[in-house]
Amino acid sequence: MAAGPLRFITFEGGEGAGKSTQIKLLAEALRQAGQAVEITREPGGTEGAEQIRKLLVEGGAGRWQPETEALLHFAARAEHLAQVIRPALSAGKWVLCDRFADSTLAYQGYGQGLDLGWLHTLRRHIVGETEPGLTIVMDLPVEKGLARAETEQRYERMGLDFHRRLAHGFRQLAAAEPERCRLVDAARDRAAIAADIAGLIRARFGVSL
Repeated sequence: MAAGPLRFITFEGGEGAGKSTQIKLLAEALRQAGQAVEITREPGGTEGAEQIRKLLVEGGAGRWQPETEALLHFAARAEHLAQVIRPALSAGKWVLCDRFADSTLAYQGYGQGLDLGWLHTLRRHIVGETEPGLTIVMDLPVEKGLARAETEQRYERMGLDFHRRLAHGFRQLAAAEPERCRLVDAARDRAAIAADIAGLIRARFGVSL
């Protein structure tokens, strides 16, 4: 892998924040600049992890204990890292991932009340040195994000208070790691957001888009 921050960029934020749109725009810009790009998502990214994803996003809001959810997320993440993320980085590709370990800290930690120290321990064991080189946190008012959300899945049915705790959690995580995490105002039009993200890529990786 190249020296410096890993060319592993994760997009985080609440429901309806526009992560998928910005990932597609960034991938297109990188490819136009001659870069090889792998787009993936969590939970998911491999056949087994996609099966775990179905367990997590389908069914009733109270289907799982928070501890069970966190362990399922990290199980899927272990497969994803081994089969997709690390091989792509080793091959010299940029990896753009829709959600990663910060989502587990936000959703199961801040949102569902699990001990953050325990979640950080799991993160260290599973993620190790494959931490994102840049994490873009799409910040959007909760009500606006839920209104934008295109699907009705378990997490979207967990109530407004849950989603407010979640938004607070993402902001806390971004503030705790300012070198890696950047908060982006996701309430604007997509071109303005994409321009900000391109600027972050230039600043962090020295690549002009």
